[in-house]
Amino acid sequence: MSLFLLKNAVLADPSSALNEERDILIENGKIREVGKNISVGPNCEKIDLTGKTVFPGLIDMHVHFRDPGRVDKETIETGTAAAAAGGFTSVACMGNTDPVADNDSVIEYIVSKARAKGSVNVFPIGAITKGLKGLELAEMGRMLAAGAVAFSDDGRCVMDSSVMRHALEYARQFGAVLISHSEDHNLSDGGFMNESYLSTILGLKGIPSLAEEVMVERDIALASQFGHVHIAHVSCAGSVDRIRAAKTRGVHITCETAPHYFTLTEAAVEGYNTNAKMNPPLRSERDVRAVIEGLKDGTIDVIASDHAPHTQEDKNVEFALAANGIVGLETTLGLVISELVETKELKLLDAIAKLTVNPANILGIKKGAVKVGTDADLTVVDLGKEWTVDSKKFLSKSRNTPFDGWRLKGKVAHTIVGGKFVVKDGIFQNQ
Repeated sequence: MSLFLLKNAVLADPSSALNEERDILIENGKIREVGKNISVGPNCEKIDLTGKTVFPGLIDMHVHFRDPGRVDKETIETGTAAAAAGGFTSVACMGNTDPVADNDSVIEYIVSKARAKGSVNVFPIGAITKGLKGLELAEMGRMLAAGAVAFSDDGRCVMDSSVMRHALEYARQFGAVLISHSEDHNLSDGGFMNESYLSTILGLKGIPSLAEEVMVERDIALASQFGHVHIAHVSCAGSVDRIRAAKTRGVHITCETAPHYFTLTEAAVEGYNTNAKMNPPLRSERDVRAVIEGLKDGTIDVIASDHAPHTQEDKNVEFALAANGIVGLETTLGLVISELVETKELKLLDAIAKLTVNPANILGIKKGAVKVGTDADLTVVDLGKEWTVDSKKFLSKSRNTPFDGWRLKGKVAHTIVGGKFVVKDGIFQNQ
Protein backbone atom coordinates (compact mmCIF):
# COMPACT_ATOMS: atom_id res chain seq x y z
CA MET A 1 0.00 0.00 0.00
CA SER A 2 1.60 3.26 -1.09
CA LEU A 3 -1.33 5.45 0.01
CA PHE A 4 -3.67 4.65 2.88
CA LEU A 5 -5.60 6.39 5.64
CA LEU A 6 -5.84 5.30 9.27
CA LYS A 7 -9.21 6.47 10.56
CA ASN A 8 -11.08 6.74 13.85
CA ALA A 9 -8.21 5.89 16.21
CA VAL A 10 -7.04 7.81 19.25
CA LEU A 11 -3.55 9.16 18.58
CA ALA A 12 -1.52 9.12 21.79
CA ASP A 13 1.71 10.96 21.04
CA PRO A 14 3.73 12.07 24.09
CA SER A 15 5.99 14.27 21.93
CA SER A 16 3.06 16.62 21.31
CA ALA A 17 1.03 15.79 24.45
CA LEU A 18 -1.77 14.67 22.13
CA ASN A 19 -4.30 12.05 23.20
CA GLU A 20 -7.26 12.60 20.87
CA GLU A 21 -8.90 11.02 17.85
CA ARG A 22 -6.99 11.76 14.66
CA ASP A 23 -6.73 10.46 11.11
CA ILE A 24 -3.28 9.68 9.75
CA LEU A 25 -2.60 9.72 6.01
CA ILE A 26 0.41 7.68 4.89
CA GLU A 27 2.01 7.92 1.46
CA ASN A 28 5.11 6.09 0.23
CA GLY A 29 6.16 5.17 3.74
CA LYS A 30 5.90 8.70 5.13
CA ILE A 31 3.29 10.52 7.18
CA ARG A 32 1.66 12.98 4.80
CA GLU A 33 -1.07 14.43 7.02
CA VAL A 34 -2.39 14.20 10.56
CA GLY A 35 -5.76 15.70 11.35
CA LYS A 36 -9.48 15.31 11.84
CA ASN A 37 -11.76 14.02 9.08
CA ILE A 38 -9.06 13.91 6.41
CA SER A 39 -10.66 13.74 2.98
CA VAL A 40 -9.14 11.39 0.38
CA GLY A 41 -10.01 10.13 -3.08
CA PRO A 42 -11.32 6.69 -4.07
CA ASN A 43 -7.82 5.31 -4.76
CA CYS A 44 -6.81 5.68 -1.12
CA GLU A 45 -7.44 2.65 1.09
CA LYS A 46 -9.18 3.49 4.36
CA ILE A 47 -8.43 1.42 7.45
CA ASP A 48 -10.93 1.76 10.29
CA LEU A 49 -9.23 1.70 13.70
CA THR A 50 -12.26 2.39 15.85
CA GLY A 51 -11.51 1.40 19.44
CA LYS A 52 -7.76 1.33 18.85
CA THR A 53 -4.97 3.64 20.02
CA VAL A 54 -2.05 4.68 17.82
CA PHE A 55 1.35 5.37 19.36
CA PRO A 56 4.51 6.57 17.67
CA GLY A 57 6.43 3.40 16.84
CA LEU A 58 7.79 1.99 20.09
CA ILE A 59 11.56 2.03 20.63
CA ASP A 60 13.51 -0.48 22.71
CA MET A 61 16.96 0.94 23.32
CA HIS A 62 18.39 -2.16 25.02
CA VAL A 63 18.20 -5.57 23.33
CA HIS A 64 20.58 -8.46 22.72
CA PHE A 65 20.23 -10.24 19.37
CA ARG A 66 23.28 -12.56 19.71
CA ASP A 67 24.05 -12.02 16.02
CA PRO A 68 26.87 -12.51 15.14
CA GLY A 69 27.98 -15.40 17.34
CA ARG A 70 25.12 -17.17 19.09
CA VAL A 71 22.45 -17.49 16.44
CA ASP A 72 21.14 -20.57 18.22
CA LYS A 73 19.77 -18.10 20.80
CA GLU A 74 18.57 -15.33 18.47
CA THR A 75 19.22 -13.79 15.09
CA ILE A 76 18.53 -10.35 13.72
CA GLU A 77 15.69 -11.92 11.75
CA THR A 78 14.00 -13.61 14.72
CA GLY A 79 14.79 -10.77 17.11
CA THR A 80 13.20 -8.14 14.90
CA ALA A 81 10.19 -10.39 14.35
CA ALA A 82 9.78 -10.60 18.13
CA ALA A 83 10.16 -6.82 18.33
CA ALA A 84 7.41 -6.29 15.75
CA ALA A 85 5.12 -8.73 17.57
CA GLY A 86 5.65 -6.66 20.74
CA GLY A 87 4.84 -3.40 18.95
CA PHE A 88 8.41 -2.14 18.59
CA THR A 89 9.37 -0.47 15.32
CA SER A 90 12.95 0.35 16.35
CA VAL A 91 15.50 -1.42 18.54
CA ALA A 92 19.06 -0.70 19.61
CA CYS A 93 21.15 -3.85 19.97
CA MET A 94 24.03 -4.17 22.39
CA GLY A 95 27.58 -4.91 21.29
CA ASN A 96 28.36 -8.00 23.40
CA THR A 97 28.19 -10.26 20.37
CA ASP A 98 30.82 -12.76 19.20
CA PRO A 99 32.93 -11.20 17.80
CA VAL A 100 32.30 -8.12 19.90
CA ALA A 101 30.88 -5.12 18.04
CA ASP A 102 34.00 -3.07 18.76
CA ASN A 103 34.88 -2.11 15.19
CA ASP A 104 33.26 -0.83 12.03
CA SER A 105 33.23 -4.25 10.33
CA VAL A 106 30.89 -5.80 12.89
CA ILE A 107 28.69 -2.70 12.92
CA GLU A 108 28.48 -2.86 9.12
CA TYR A 109 27.53 -6.55 9.34
CA ILE A 110 24.67 -5.76 11.74
CA VAL A 111 23.41 -2.88 9.60
CA SER A 112 23.59 -4.97 6.43
CA LYS A 113 21.93 -8.01 8.02
CA ALA A 114 19.16 -5.85 9.46
CA ARG A 115 18.54 -4.27 6.08
CA ALA A 116 18.29 -7.69 4.43
CA LYS A 117 16.51 -9.71 7.11
CA GLY A 118 15.13 -7.31 9.68
CA SER A 119 11.46 -6.50 10.19
CA VAL A 120 12.06 -3.29 12.16
CA ASN A 121 14.68 -0.55 12.34
CA VAL A 122 17.91 -1.75 13.97
CA PHE A 123 20.39 0.68 15.52
CA PRO A 124 23.67 -0.93 16.61
CA ILE A 125 25.36 0.03 19.86
CA GLY A 126 29.12 -0.33 19.68
CA ALA A 127 31.41 -1.42 22.50
CA ILE A 128 33.17 1.19 24.59
CA THR A 129 36.35 -0.87 24.90
CA LYS A 130 38.01 -3.45 22.70
CA GLY A 131 36.75 -6.92 23.46
CA LEU A 132 34.68 -5.54 26.36
CA LYS A 133 37.87 -5.86 28.40
CA GLY A 134 37.72 -2.36 29.85
CA LEU A 135 41.32 -1.58 28.96
CA GLU A 136 41.55 0.11 25.56
CA LEU A 137 38.98 2.32 23.84
CA ALA A 138 37.29 0.95 20.75
CA GLU A 139 37.27 3.01 17.55
CA MET A 140 34.14 5.01 18.21
CA GLY A 141 34.45 7.39 15.27
CA ARG A 142 34.61 4.57 12.73
CA MET A 143 31.71 2.77 14.36
CA LEU A 144 29.57 5.89 14.30
CA ALA A 145 30.34 6.31 10.61
CA ALA A 146 29.30 2.68 10.05
CA GLY A 147 25.93 3.19 11.78
CA ALA A 148 26.41 2.90 15.54
CA VAL A 149 24.27 5.29 17.62
CA ALA A 150 25.78 4.84 21.10
CA PHE A 151 28.38 2.85 23.02
CA SER A 152 28.22 0.35 25.85
CA ASP A 153 30.16 -2.54 27.35
CA ASP A 154 26.84 -3.91 28.60
CA GLY A 155 27.29 -7.19 30.37
CA ARG A 156 30.48 -5.79 31.86
CA CYS A 157 31.22 -2.56 33.69
CA VAL A 158 34.07 -0.31 32.58
CA MET A 159 35.70 -0.63 35.98
CA ASP A 160 38.68 1.65 35.31
CA SER A 161 37.44 5.19 35.94
CA SER A 162 40.24 6.68 33.85
CA VAL A 163 39.20 4.60 30.84
CA MET A 164 35.57 5.62 31.36
CA ARG A 165 36.61 9.28 31.59
CA HIS A 166 38.54 9.13 28.33
CA ALA A 167 35.63 7.31 26.68
CA LEU A 168 33.29 10.11 27.74
CA GLU A 169 35.64 12.79 26.47
CA TYR A 170 35.98 10.99 23.15
CA ALA A 171 32.25 10.31 22.77
CA ARG A 172 31.45 13.93 23.59
CA GLN A 173 33.29 15.05 20.46
CA PHE A 174 30.67 13.16 18.44
CA GLY A 175 27.69 14.02 20.61
CA ALA A 176 27.29 10.32 21.43
CA VAL A 177 26.04 8.80 24.67
CA LEU A 178 27.73 6.11 26.73
CA ILE A 179 25.43 3.48 28.24
CA SER A 180 26.87 2.20 31.48
CA HIS A 181 26.44 -1.25 32.97
CA SER A 182 26.94 0.11 36.47
CA GLU A 183 28.26 -2.78 38.52
CA ASP A 184 31.29 -2.99 40.77
CA HIS A 185 32.44 -6.51 39.95
CA ASN A 186 34.55 -6.60 43.10
CA LEU A 187 31.39 -6.20 45.15
CA SER A 188 29.13 -8.44 43.08
CA ASP A 189 31.97 -11.01 43.21
CA GLY A 190 30.33 -13.80 41.26
CA GLY A 191 26.98 -13.64 43.07
CA PHE A 192 23.80 -15.20 41.70
CA MET A 193 20.85 -13.25 43.18
CA ASN A 194 20.06 -10.31 45.45
CA GLU A 195 21.98 -10.42 48.71
CA SER A 196 19.30 -10.87 51.35
CA TYR A 197 17.77 -13.20 53.90
CA LEU A 198 16.31 -15.21 50.99
CA SER A 199 19.71 -15.72 49.37
CA THR A 200 20.98 -17.07 52.69
CA ILE A 201 18.01 -19.45 53.00
CA LEU A 202 18.52 -20.68 49.41
CA GLY A 203 22.26 -21.04 49.92
CA LEU A 204 23.03 -18.79 46.94
CA LYS A 205 25.82 -16.22 46.97
CA GLY A 206 24.24 -12.77 46.95
CA ILE A 207 24.89 -9.58 45.01
CA PRO A 208 24.48 -6.50 47.23
CA SER A 209 22.63 -3.49 45.85
CA LEU A 210 25.76 -1.55 46.77
CA ALA A 211 27.50 -3.15 43.76
CA GLU A 212 25.17 -1.13 41.54
CA GLU A 213 24.95 1.96 43.69
CA VAL A 214 28.71 2.48 43.96
CA MET A 215 29.15 2.52 40.20
CA VAL A 216 26.09 4.69 39.67
CA GLU A 217 27.71 7.22 42.00
CA ARG A 218 30.99 6.92 40.06
CA ASP A 219 29.21 7.43 36.75
CA ILE A 220 27.34 10.45 38.09
CA ALA A 221 30.65 12.00 39.15
CA LEU A 222 32.15 11.42 35.70
CA ALA A 223 29.05 12.69 33.91
CA SER A 224 29.15 15.89 35.96
CA GLN A 225 32.43 16.79 34.25
CA PHE A 226 32.95 14.81 31.08
CA GLY A 227 29.71 14.05 29.23
CA HIS A 228 26.40 12.25 28.98
CA VAL A 229 26.08 8.91 30.78
CA HIS A 230 22.98 6.74 30.47
CA ILE A 231 22.61 4.16 33.24
CA ALA A 232 21.26 0.82 32.04
CA HIS A 233 18.78 -1.45 33.91
CA VAL A 234 18.39 0.45 37.19
CA SER A 235 17.21 -2.05 39.79
CA CYS A 236 17.47 -0.64 43.30
CA ALA A 237 16.33 2.21 45.51
CA GLY A 238 19.80 3.58 46.19
CA SER A 239 20.46 4.03 42.48
CA VAL A 240 17.14 5.82 41.96
CA ASP A 241 17.87 8.16 44.87
CA ARG A 242 21.34 9.00 43.58
CA ILE A 243 20.18 9.64 40.01
CA ARG A 244 17.31 11.81 41.23
CA ALA A 245 19.69 13.94 43.28
CA ALA A 246 22.15 14.21 40.39
CA LYS A 247 19.44 15.40 38.02
CA THR A 248 18.43 18.03 40.56
CA ARG A 249 22.02 19.31 40.41
CA GLY A 250 21.88 19.47 36.62
CA VAL A 251 24.14 16.51 35.87
CA HIS A 252 23.70 15.21 32.30
CA ILE A 253 22.61 11.74 33.27
CA THR A 254 19.71 9.61 32.06
CA CYS A 255 18.65 6.09 32.92
CA GLU A 256 16.40 3.17 32.15
CA THR A 257 14.79 0.27 33.92
CA ALA A 258 13.23 -2.94 32.65
CA PRO A 259 9.73 -4.36 33.29
CA HIS A 260 11.03 -7.11 35.57
CA TYR A 261 12.34 -4.50 37.98
CA PHE A 262 8.91 -2.94 38.52
CA THR A 263 6.91 -6.18 38.47
CA LEU A 264 8.97 -8.88 40.21
CA THR A 265 10.91 -9.27 43.43
CA GLU A 266 13.61 -11.71 44.45
CA ALA A 267 10.80 -14.02 45.59
CA ALA A 268 10.52 -15.13 41.96
CA VAL A 269 13.83 -16.97 42.45
CA GLU A 270 12.29 -19.35 45.00
CA GLY A 271 12.39 -22.91 43.77
CA TYR A 272 15.64 -21.98 42.04
CA ASN A 273 13.74 -20.60 39.06
CA THR A 274 16.46 -19.84 36.51
CA ASN A 275 14.02 -17.76 34.46
CA ALA A 276 14.22 -15.28 37.32
CA LYS A 277 18.03 -15.13 37.22
CA MET A 278 19.32 -11.90 35.74
CA ASN A 279 21.97 -9.23 36.22
CA PRO A 280 21.34 -6.96 37.99
CA PRO A 281 19.26 -9.36 40.06
CA LEU A 282 15.65 -9.01 41.10
CA ARG A 283 15.55 -7.00 44.31
CA SER A 284 13.22 -6.38 47.27
CA GLU A 285 9.70 -4.98 47.51
CA ARG A 286 11.25 -1.69 48.64
CA ASP A 287 13.37 -1.55 45.52
CA VAL A 288 10.41 -2.31 43.26
CA ARG A 289 8.47 0.52 44.87
CA ALA A 290 11.43 2.88 44.45
CA VAL A 291 11.72 2.01 40.74
CA ILE A 292 8.02 2.74 40.26
CA GLU A 293 8.40 6.07 42.07
CA GLY A 294 11.38 6.86 39.85
CA LEU A 295 9.25 6.20 36.79
CA LYS A 296 6.46 8.38 38.16
CA ASP A 297 8.58 11.43 38.96
CA GLY A 298 10.70 11.25 35.79
CA THR A 299 13.93 10.16 37.44
CA ILE A 300 13.85 7.07 35.22
CA ASP A 301 13.58 8.24 31.62
CA VAL A 302 13.18 4.99 29.70
CA ILE A 303 11.67 1.52 29.91
CA ALA A 304 13.68 -1.01 27.91
CA SER A 305 13.23 -4.77 27.74
CA ASP A 306 16.89 -5.83 28.13
CA HIS A 307 15.80 -8.67 25.84
CA ALA A 308 18.33 -11.42 26.61
CA PRO A 309 17.53 -14.69 24.81
CA HIS A 310 19.06 -17.97 25.94
CA THR A 311 18.60 -21.58 24.91
CA GLN A 312 16.92 -24.13 27.18
CA GLU A 313 20.35 -25.69 27.70
CA ASP A 314 21.58 -22.36 29.10
CA LYS A 315 18.71 -22.16 31.58
CA ASN A 316 17.84 -25.76 32.47
CA VAL A 317 20.89 -26.23 34.68
CA GLU A 318 21.82 -25.60 38.31
CA PHE A 319 20.98 -22.04 39.31
CA ALA A 320 24.61 -21.06 39.77
CA LEU A 321 25.46 -22.24 36.25
CA ALA A 322 22.44 -20.73 34.46
CA ALA A 323 22.84 -17.77 32.14
CA ASN A 324 21.56 -14.36 33.22
CA GLY A 325 18.65 -12.68 31.50
CA ILE A 326 15.16 -13.07 30.07
CA VAL A 327 13.41 -12.34 26.79
CA GLY A 328 11.23 -9.26 26.92
CA LEU A 329 10.32 -7.79 23.55
CA GLU A 330 6.97 -9.56 23.35
CA THR A 331 5.87 -8.80 26.92
CA THR A 332 7.15 -5.28 27.65
CA LEU A 333 4.20 -3.27 26.34
CA GLY A 334 1.65 -5.53 28.03
CA LEU A 335 3.49 -5.25 31.35
CA VAL A 336 3.69 -1.46 31.05
CA ILE A 337 -0.04 -1.15 30.30
CA SER A 338 -1.10 -3.72 32.92
CA GLU A 339 1.28 -2.94 35.76
CA LEU A 340 1.74 0.82 35.39
CA VAL A 341 -1.14 2.34 33.42
CA GLU A 342 -4.05 0.12 34.52
CA THR A 343 -2.89 0.43 38.13
CA LYS A 344 -2.80 4.23 37.72
CA GLU A 345 0.86 4.43 38.66
CA LEU A 346 1.55 6.29 35.39
CA LYS A 347 -0.66 8.15 32.96
CA LEU A 348 -0.73 6.64 29.51
CA LEU A 349 1.25 9.40 27.80
CA ASP A 350 3.89 9.40 30.54
CA ALA A 351 4.34 5.64 30.20
CA ILE A 352 4.50 5.70 26.40
CA ALA A 353 7.01 8.57 26.46
CA LYS A 354 9.44 6.15 28.10
CA LEU A 355 9.03 3.83 25.10
CA THR A 356 9.12 6.45 22.33
CA VAL A 357 10.30 10.05 22.46
CA ASN A 358 12.62 9.64 25.46
CA PRO A 359 14.78 6.83 24.06
CA ALA A 360 14.77 8.56 20.66
CA ASN A 361 16.12 11.76 22.21
CA ILE A 362 18.76 9.92 24.23
CA LEU A 363 20.03 7.98 21.21
CA GLY A 364 19.71 10.97 18.88
CA ILE A 365 17.55 9.14 16.32
CA LYS A 366 14.72 10.73 14.35
CA LYS A 367 11.99 8.50 15.74
CA GLY A 368 9.43 8.49 18.52
CA ALA A 369 6.95 11.10 17.25
CA VAL A 370 4.09 11.28 14.77
CA LYS A 371 4.96 14.22 12.54
CA VAL A 372 4.30 15.12 8.92
CA GLY A 373 7.23 14.13 6.74
CA THR A 374 8.65 11.50 9.08
CA ASP A 375 8.78 7.76 8.56
CA ALA A 376 5.40 6.10 9.12
CA ASP A 377 6.50 4.03 12.11
CA LEU A 378 3.38 3.40 14.18
CA THR A 379 2.14 1.00 16.84
CA VAL A 380 -1.60 0.32 16.95
CA VAL A 381 -2.88 -1.20 20.20
CA ASP A 382 -6.19 -2.39 21.61
CA LEU A 383 -5.65 -1.12 25.15
CA GLY A 384 -8.61 -2.97 26.63
CA LYS A 385 -7.89 -6.37 25.10
CA GLU A 386 -6.69 -9.03 27.52
CA TRP A 387 -4.26 -11.74 26.49
CA THR A 388 -2.24 -14.49 28.10
CA VAL A 389 1.54 -14.73 27.75
CA ASP A 390 2.39 -18.02 26.03
CA SER A 391 6.11 -18.42 25.49
CA LYS A 392 5.52 -21.27 23.06
CA LYS A 393 4.06 -18.73 20.65
CA PHE A 394 6.94 -16.25 20.87
CA LEU A 395 8.58 -15.25 17.61
CA SER A 396 11.89 -15.05 19.45
CA LYS A 397 14.02 -18.18 19.20
CA SER A 398 14.17 -18.32 22.99
CA ARG A 399 11.53 -18.92 25.67
CA ASN A 400 13.25 -17.78 28.86
CA THR A 401 10.59 -15.67 30.56
CA PRO A 402 9.21 -15.55 34.10
CA PHE A 403 5.93 -14.12 32.77
CA ASP A 404 4.60 -17.27 31.10
CA GLY A 405 0.89 -17.54 31.86
CA TRP A 406 0.49 -13.94 33.03
CA ARG A 407 -2.77 -12.26 32.02
CA LEU A 408 -2.03 -8.84 30.53
CA LYS A 409 -3.89 -5.96 28.93
CA GLY A 410 -2.91 -4.07 25.80
CA LYS A 411 -2.68 -6.22 22.68
CA VAL A 412 -0.77 -5.13 19.58
CA ALA A 413 -3.13 -4.97 16.59
CA HIS A 414 -0.77 -3.55 13.96
CA THR A 415 2.92 -2.68 13.81
CA ILE A 416 3.72 -0.38 10.89
CA VAL A 417 7.34 0.23 9.89
CA GLY A 418 8.04 2.72 7.12
CA GLY A 419 4.44 2.51 6.00
CA LYS A 420 4.51 -1.30 5.81
CA PHE A 421 2.31 -3.55 7.96
CA VAL A 422 4.80 -5.86 9.66
CA VAL A 423 2.09 -7.03 12.06
CA LYS A 424 -1.50 -6.83 10.80
CA ASP A 425 -4.53 -7.81 12.84
CA GLY A 426 -2.16 -9.26 15.42
CA ILE A 427 -0.44 -11.55 12.92
CA PHE A 428 3.19 -11.21 11.91
CA GLN A 429 3.49 -10.80 8.14
CA ASN A 430 6.27 -13.13 7.00
CA GLN A 431 8.56 -11.32 4.61
